[in-house]
Amino acid sequence: MSRFWSPVVHSLSPYTPGEQPKRDGIIKLNTNENPYPPSPQVLAAIASATDRLRLYPDPHAFALRETIAAHTGVAPEEVFVGNGSDEVLAHTFQALLKHDAPLLFPDITYSFYPVYCGLYGIRHEEVPLDAAMRVQIADYRRPCSAILLPNPNAPTGIALPRQAIEALAAEHPDQLVVVDEAYVDFGAESAVPLVARHDNLLVAQTLSKSRALAGLRVGFAIGQRPLIEALERVKDSFNSYPLGCLSIAGAVAAIKDDAWFQETRQRIMASRQSLAGALSELGFEVLPSMANFVFARHRSHSGADLAARLRERGVLVRHFRKTRIEDFLRITVGTEEQCSRLIELLRGLN
Repeated sequence: MSRFWSPVVHSLSPYTPGEQPKRDGIIKLNTNENPYPPSPQVLAAIASATDRLRLYPDPHAFALRETIAAHTGVAPEEVFVGNGSDEVLAHTFQALLKHDAPLLFPDITYSFYPVYCGLYGIRHEEVPLDAAMRVQIADYRRPCSAILLPNPNAPTGIALPRQAIEALAAEHPDQLVVVDEAYVDFGAESAVPLVARHDNLLVAQTLSKSRALAGLRVGFAIGQRPLIEALERVKDSFNSYPLGCLSIAGAVAAIKDDAWFQETRQRIMASRQSLAGALSELGFEVLPSMANFVFARHRSHSGADLAARLRERGVLVRHFRKTRIEDFLRITVGTEEQCSRLIELLRGLN
Protein backbone atom coordinates (compact mmCIF):
# COMPACT_ATOMS: atom_id res chain seq x y z
CA MET A 1 0.00 0.00 0.00
CA SER A 2 1.43 3.35 -1.06
CA ARG A 3 0.57 5.02 2.26
CA PHE A 4 3.72 3.44 3.70
CA TRP A 5 6.00 4.78 0.97
CA SER A 6 8.76 7.23 1.77
CA PRO A 7 8.16 10.59 0.04
CA VAL A 8 10.89 10.05 -2.56
CA VAL A 9 9.23 6.90 -3.86
CA HIS A 10 6.21 8.82 -5.14
CA SER A 11 8.39 10.97 -7.40
CA LEU A 12 10.58 8.23 -8.88
CA SER A 13 10.41 7.23 -12.55
CA PRO A 14 12.30 3.91 -12.48
CA TYR A 15 14.61 2.77 -15.25
CA THR A 16 13.01 0.41 -17.76
CA PRO A 17 15.40 -2.33 -18.91
CA GLY A 18 15.18 -4.03 -22.28
CA GLU A 19 12.73 -6.89 -22.63
CA GLN A 20 13.93 -10.30 -21.48
CA PRO A 21 11.73 -12.82 -23.36
CA LYS A 22 10.23 -15.80 -21.59
CA ARG A 23 10.03 -18.07 -24.64
CA ASP A 24 12.70 -19.82 -26.66
CA GLY A 25 13.62 -19.12 -30.25
CA ILE A 26 13.83 -15.33 -29.90
CA ILE A 27 16.78 -13.48 -31.41
CA LYS A 28 17.70 -10.92 -28.73
CA LEU A 29 19.26 -7.83 -30.24
CA ASN A 30 17.80 -5.39 -27.71
CA THR A 31 20.00 -5.38 -24.59
CA ASN A 32 23.58 -5.21 -25.92
CA GLU A 33 24.61 -8.56 -24.51
CA ASN A 34 27.63 -10.30 -25.98
CA PRO A 35 26.50 -12.92 -28.51
CA TYR A 36 29.41 -15.21 -27.61
CA PRO A 37 29.97 -17.17 -24.40
CA PRO A 38 32.57 -16.10 -21.84
CA SER A 39 36.06 -17.54 -21.80
CA PRO A 40 36.23 -21.25 -20.87
CA GLN A 41 38.68 -20.16 -18.20
CA VAL A 42 35.84 -18.20 -16.57
CA LEU A 43 33.67 -21.30 -16.29
CA ALA A 44 36.55 -23.29 -14.83
CA ALA A 45 37.34 -20.57 -12.29
CA ILE A 46 33.71 -20.32 -11.18
CA ALA A 47 33.48 -24.10 -10.79
CA SER A 48 36.63 -24.19 -8.67
CA ALA A 49 35.30 -21.41 -6.42
CA THR A 50 32.09 -23.21 -5.43
CA ASP A 51 33.76 -24.84 -2.42
CA ARG A 52 33.93 -21.36 -0.85
CA LEU A 53 30.22 -20.62 -1.05
CA ARG A 54 29.68 -21.25 2.66
CA LEU A 55 32.10 -18.41 3.45
CA TYR A 56 31.68 -14.68 3.08
CA PRO A 57 33.62 -13.32 0.11
CA ASP A 58 36.57 -10.96 0.42
CA PRO A 59 34.88 -7.62 1.17
CA HIS A 60 37.69 -5.76 -0.59
CA ALA A 61 37.89 -8.11 -3.62
CA PHE A 62 41.67 -7.71 -3.54
CA ALA A 63 42.34 -10.40 -6.16
CA LEU A 64 40.04 -8.68 -8.64
CA ARG A 65 41.31 -5.19 -7.92
CA GLU A 66 44.89 -6.36 -8.35
CA THR A 67 44.00 -8.04 -11.65
CA ILE A 68 42.25 -4.92 -12.96
CA ALA A 69 45.14 -2.75 -11.80
CA ALA A 70 47.70 -4.92 -13.59
CA HIS A 71 45.58 -4.92 -16.74
CA THR A 72 45.03 -1.15 -16.82
CA GLY A 73 48.37 0.05 -15.47
CA VAL A 74 47.14 1.64 -12.25
CA ALA A 75 47.58 0.84 -8.56
CA PRO A 76 45.08 -1.51 -6.82
CA GLU A 77 44.08 1.29 -4.45
CA GLU A 78 42.93 3.27 -7.51
CA VAL A 79 40.35 0.59 -8.39
CA PHE A 80 36.81 0.26 -7.06
CA VAL A 81 34.60 -2.75 -7.87
CA GLY A 82 30.86 -3.37 -7.65
CA ASN A 83 27.89 -5.28 -8.98
CA GLY A 84 28.04 -4.11 -12.57
CA SER A 85 28.87 -0.58 -13.58
CA ASP A 86 25.30 0.40 -12.64
CA GLU A 87 26.07 -0.10 -8.95
CA VAL A 88 29.44 1.59 -9.36
CA LEU A 89 27.69 4.57 -10.93
CA ALA A 90 24.99 4.55 -8.24
CA HIS A 91 27.67 4.91 -5.57
CA THR A 92 29.33 7.59 -7.70
CA PHE A 93 26.13 9.63 -7.83
CA GLN A 94 25.75 9.43 -4.07
CA ALA A 95 29.41 9.88 -3.11
CA LEU A 96 30.64 12.42 -5.63
CA LEU A 97 27.88 14.06 -7.67
CA LYS A 98 25.46 15.55 -5.12
CA HIS A 99 26.33 19.25 -4.85
CA ASP A 100 24.61 22.63 -5.09
CA ALA A 101 25.44 23.26 -8.73
CA PRO A 102 23.89 20.99 -11.38
CA LEU A 103 25.37 17.82 -12.80
CA LEU A 104 25.67 17.91 -16.61
CA PHE A 105 25.11 15.00 -19.00
CA PRO A 106 23.77 14.63 -22.56
CA ASP A 107 20.06 14.78 -23.35
CA ILE A 108 20.30 11.59 -25.41
CA THR A 109 22.21 9.14 -23.24
CA TYR A 110 21.92 6.24 -20.80
CA SER A 111 18.47 6.65 -19.27
CA PHE A 112 19.60 5.49 -15.82
CA TYR A 113 21.32 8.86 -15.23
CA PRO A 114 18.15 10.90 -14.61
CA VAL A 115 16.78 7.99 -12.55
CA TYR A 116 19.74 8.19 -10.18
CA CYS A 117 19.33 11.96 -10.00
CA GLY A 118 15.74 11.48 -8.89
CA LEU A 119 16.65 8.80 -6.37
CA TYR A 120 19.44 10.80 -4.75
CA GLY A 121 17.96 14.28 -5.17
CA ILE A 122 20.68 15.55 -7.51
CA ARG A 123 20.19 18.68 -9.56
CA HIS A 124 21.02 18.10 -13.20
CA GLU A 125 20.88 19.69 -16.63
CA GLU A 126 20.74 17.80 -19.89
CA VAL A 127 23.05 19.16 -22.58
CA PRO A 128 21.66 18.59 -26.10
CA LEU A 129 23.65 16.57 -28.58
CA ASP A 130 24.29 18.41 -31.82
CA ALA A 131 22.32 17.78 -35.01
CA ALA A 132 24.58 14.83 -35.86
CA MET A 133 23.91 13.26 -32.44
CA ARG A 134 27.43 14.05 -31.22
CA VAL A 135 28.69 15.42 -27.91
CA GLN A 136 30.32 18.81 -28.32
CA ILE A 137 32.80 19.54 -25.53
CA ALA A 138 32.27 23.30 -25.92
CA ASP A 139 28.63 22.89 -24.86
CA TYR A 140 29.82 21.89 -21.37
CA ARG A 141 31.51 25.23 -20.73
CA ARG A 142 28.87 26.34 -18.24
CA PRO A 143 28.53 26.41 -14.45
CA CYS A 144 28.19 22.91 -13.01
CA SER A 145 29.25 20.65 -10.16
CA ALA A 146 30.34 17.76 -12.37
CA ILE A 147 30.11 16.31 -15.87
CA LEU A 148 29.05 12.77 -16.75
CA LEU A 149 29.67 11.40 -20.23
CA PRO A 150 29.27 7.89 -21.57
CA ASN A 151 31.99 7.20 -24.11
CA PRO A 152 30.96 5.74 -26.49
CA ASN A 153 27.60 7.32 -25.88
CA ALA A 154 24.52 5.15 -25.56
CA PRO A 155 22.28 4.74 -27.43
CA THR A 156 24.06 6.52 -30.29
CA GLY A 157 27.32 4.54 -30.15
CA ILE A 158 29.35 7.61 -31.11
CA ALA A 159 32.67 8.02 -29.29
CA LEU A 160 34.88 10.96 -28.41
CA PRO A 161 38.65 10.64 -28.85
CA ARG A 162 40.78 10.52 -25.71
CA GLN A 163 42.13 13.96 -26.57
CA ALA A 164 38.64 15.44 -26.19
CA ILE A 165 38.16 13.84 -22.77
CA GLU A 166 41.51 15.22 -21.63
CA ALA A 167 40.55 18.68 -22.86
CA LEU A 168 37.30 18.44 -20.91
CA ALA A 169 39.10 17.42 -17.70
CA ALA A 170 41.67 20.18 -18.17
CA GLU A 171 39.00 22.83 -18.75
CA HIS A 172 37.16 21.84 -15.56
CA PRO A 173 39.89 21.28 -12.94
CA ASP A 174 37.50 22.01 -10.07
CA GLN A 175 34.68 19.79 -11.32
CA LEU A 176 34.60 16.01 -11.42
CA VAL A 177 34.45 14.43 -14.89
CA VAL A 178 33.00 10.91 -14.90
CA VAL A 179 33.43 8.85 -18.07
CA ASP A 180 31.18 5.81 -18.39
CA GLU A 181 33.06 3.40 -20.66
CA ALA A 182 30.62 0.49 -20.77
CA TYR A 183 31.30 0.01 -24.51
CA VAL A 184 34.85 1.28 -24.82
CA ASP A 185 36.35 -2.10 -25.74
CA PHE A 186 34.64 -2.14 -29.15
CA GLY A 187 36.95 0.36 -30.81
CA ALA A 188 37.00 3.55 -28.73
CA GLU A 189 39.88 5.07 -26.75
CA SER A 190 39.78 4.62 -22.98
CA ALA A 191 40.39 7.59 -20.69
CA VAL A 192 42.11 5.40 -18.08
CA PRO A 193 45.63 6.58 -19.13
CA LEU A 194 44.56 10.13 -18.23
CA VAL A 195 43.74 9.34 -14.60
CA ALA A 196 47.34 9.68 -13.40
CA ARG A 197 47.51 13.37 -14.36
CA HIS A 198 43.90 14.42 -13.68
CA ASP A 199 42.64 14.12 -10.11
CA ASN A 200 39.17 15.16 -11.28
CA LEU A 201 38.68 12.17 -13.60
CA LEU A 202 36.82 8.94 -12.75
CA VAL A 203 36.42 6.18 -15.36
CA ALA A 204 33.83 3.40 -15.03
CA GLN A 205 33.81 0.15 -16.98
CA THR A 206 31.92 -3.14 -16.97
CA LEU A 207 32.59 -6.78 -17.75
CA SER A 208 29.01 -7.26 -18.93
CA LYS A 209 29.59 -6.40 -22.58
CA SER A 210 33.05 -7.14 -23.94
CA ARG A 211 33.78 -9.95 -21.44
CA ALA A 212 30.36 -11.61 -21.91
CA LEU A 213 29.59 -11.53 -18.18
CA ALA A 214 26.27 -9.66 -18.04
CA GLY A 215 24.86 -12.41 -15.82
CA LEU A 216 27.73 -12.19 -13.33
CA ARG A 217 27.33 -8.45 -12.61
CA VAL A 218 30.83 -7.02 -12.28
CA GLY A 219 31.89 -3.43 -12.89
CA PHE A 220 34.68 -1.16 -11.74
CA ALA A 221 35.89 2.41 -11.55
CA ILE A 222 39.40 3.83 -11.81
CA GLY A 223 40.46 7.14 -10.33
CA GLN A 224 42.94 8.74 -7.99
CA ARG A 225 42.78 7.57 -4.40
CA PRO A 226 40.51 10.31 -2.90
CA LEU A 227 37.77 9.50 -5.42
CA ILE A 228 38.02 5.76 -4.78
CA GLU A 229 37.97 6.32 -1.02
CA ALA A 230 34.70 8.24 -1.35
CA LEU A 231 33.15 5.30 -3.23
CA GLU A 232 34.43 2.85 -0.62
CA ARG A 233 32.94 4.90 2.21
CA VAL A 234 29.51 4.80 0.55
CA LYS A 235 29.83 1.12 -0.33
CA ASP A 236 30.83 0.14 3.19
CA SER A 237 27.86 2.10 4.55
CA PHE A 238 25.53 0.18 2.23
CA ASN A 239 26.89 -3.34 1.59
CA SER A 240 30.34 -4.38 2.70
CA TYR A 241 30.21 -7.61 0.63
CA PRO A 242 29.12 -6.40 -2.85
CA LEU A 243 30.72 -9.14 -4.96
CA GLY A 244 30.30 -12.85 -4.31
CA CYS A 245 33.19 -15.28 -4.55
CA LEU A 246 31.92 -16.67 -7.88
CA SER A 247 31.79 -13.20 -9.40
CA ILE A 248 35.30 -12.39 -8.19
CA ALA A 249 36.73 -15.67 -9.50
CA GLY A 250 34.99 -15.38 -12.87
CA ALA A 251 35.95 -11.76 -13.36
CA VAL A 252 39.62 -12.40 -12.58
CA ALA A 253 39.71 -15.23 -15.12
CA ALA A 254 37.95 -13.15 -17.77
CA ILE A 255 40.45 -10.31 -17.51
CA LYS A 256 43.41 -12.65 -17.57
CA ASP A 257 42.25 -14.47 -20.73
CA ASP A 258 43.16 -11.68 -23.11
CA ALA A 259 43.27 -13.98 -26.15
CA TRP A 260 39.59 -14.88 -25.79
CA PHE A 261 38.70 -11.25 -25.21
CA GLN A 262 40.54 -10.08 -28.32
CA GLU A 263 39.09 -12.79 -30.53
CA THR A 264 35.47 -12.20 -29.60
CA ARG A 265 35.59 -8.41 -29.65
CA GLN A 266 37.23 -8.45 -33.08
CA ARG A 267 34.43 -10.70 -34.35
CA ILE A 268 31.83 -8.30 -32.96
CA MET A 269 33.51 -5.27 -34.52
CA ALA A 270 33.70 -7.03 -37.89
CA SER A 271 30.02 -7.97 -37.65
CA ARG A 272 29.15 -4.39 -36.71
CA GLN A 273 30.77 -3.10 -39.88
CA SER A 274 28.95 -5.66 -42.02
CA LEU A 275 25.63 -4.96 -40.29
CA ALA A 276 25.98 -1.21 -40.72
CA GLY A 277 26.72 -1.66 -44.41
CA ALA A 278 23.76 -3.95 -44.96
CA LEU A 279 21.41 -1.59 -43.13
CA SER A 280 22.64 1.35 -45.23
CA GLU A 281 21.87 -0.60 -48.39
CA LEU A 282 18.31 -1.07 -47.12
CA GLY A 283 17.78 2.67 -46.74
CA PHE A 284 18.79 3.15 -43.12
CA GLU A 285 20.77 6.06 -41.78
CA VAL A 286 23.34 4.43 -39.47
CA LEU A 287 25.29 6.48 -36.96
CA PRO A 288 29.04 5.73 -36.72
CA SER A 289 29.21 3.31 -33.80
CA MET A 290 32.15 2.32 -31.62
CA ALA A 291 29.96 0.08 -29.46
CA ASN A 292 28.53 -3.43 -29.78
CA PHE A 293 25.35 -2.01 -31.28
CA VAL A 294 24.27 0.28 -34.07
CA PHE A 295 21.76 3.12 -33.92
CA ALA A 296 19.81 3.48 -37.12
CA ARG A 297 16.61 4.86 -38.61
CA HIS A 298 14.88 4.10 -41.87
CA ARG A 299 14.02 6.91 -44.23
CA SER A 300 10.51 5.54 -44.91
CA HIS A 301 9.43 3.58 -41.80
CA SER A 302 8.88 4.63 -38.22
CA GLY A 303 11.01 3.07 -35.54
CA ALA A 304 8.00 1.91 -33.55
CA ASP A 305 6.51 0.14 -36.57
CA LEU A 306 9.75 -1.61 -37.50
CA ALA A 307 10.36 -2.72 -33.90
CA ALA A 308 6.85 -4.13 -33.63
CA ARG A 309 7.00 -5.96 -36.96
CA LEU A 310 10.39 -7.47 -36.12
CA ARG A 311 9.09 -8.60 -32.74
CA GLU A 312 6.21 -10.39 -34.45
CA ARG A 313 8.83 -12.31 -36.41
CA GLY A 314 10.90 -13.27 -33.37
CA VAL A 315 13.59 -10.55 -33.36
CA LEU A 316 13.87 -8.04 -30.52
CA VAL A 317 15.51 -4.65 -31.03
CA ARG A 318 15.36 -1.61 -28.73
CA HIS A 319 13.07 1.30 -29.54
CA PHE A 320 12.96 4.47 -27.41
CA ARG A 321 9.84 6.62 -27.33
CA LYS A 322 11.76 9.83 -26.84
CA THR A 323 11.92 13.10 -28.73
CA ARG A 324 14.66 13.25 -31.39
CA ILE A 325 15.25 9.48 -31.46
CA GLU A 326 11.77 7.97 -31.74
CA ASP A 327 12.46 6.76 -35.29
CA PHE A 328 15.77 5.13 -34.37
CA LEU A 329 16.35 1.50 -33.48
CA ARG A 330 19.22 0.41 -31.29
CA ILE A 331 20.32 -2.95 -32.65
CA THR A 332 22.77 -5.14 -30.75
CA VAL A 333 25.45 -6.75 -32.90
CA GLY A 334 24.68 -10.45 -32.70
CA THR A 335 26.37 -13.42 -34.28
CA GLU A 336 26.87 -13.44 -38.02
CA GLU A 337 23.82 -15.71 -38.33
CA GLN A 338 21.63 -13.46 -36.18
CA CYS A 339 22.64 -10.35 -38.12
CA SER A 340 21.92 -12.13 -41.41
CA ARG A 341 18.47 -13.13 -40.15
CA LEU A 342 17.73 -9.54 -39.13
CA ILE A 343 18.72 -8.22 -42.56
CA GLU A 344 16.64 -10.91 -44.26
CA LEU A 345 13.56 -9.88 -42.28
CA LEU A 346 14.13 -6.16 -42.86
CA ARG A 347 14.51 -6.78 -46.57
CA GLY A 348 11.13 -8.47 -46.53
CA LEU A 349 9.54 -5.54 -44.70
CA ASN A 350 10.66 -2.91 -47.20
